[in-house]
Amino acid sequence: MPRYEFRCRVCASTFDVDRPMAASGDPADCPAGHSDTVKLLSTISLGGRAGGGGGVPRPAMAPAGGGGGCCGGGCCGGG
Repeated sequence: MPRYEFRCRVCASTFDVDRPMAASGDPADCPAGHSDTVKLLSTISLGGRAGGGGGVPRPAMAPAGGGGGCCGGGCCGGG
């Protein structure tokens, strides 16, 4: 079940709520009982490398010695 992160505007605490995606936009009360909360935008990294490597995917690099242009000259006939 997805987990959504909320922040209370009264006490500034941050808390998580597990709920179905169909209820993702529903309001959530803070654990201290306050109802003035806002849902936070959370980012999750699902990718990674087997065997370590930090789990942070890196962007593909253009081949060395390319002719320039938008993609290094490999796919647009430059070179």
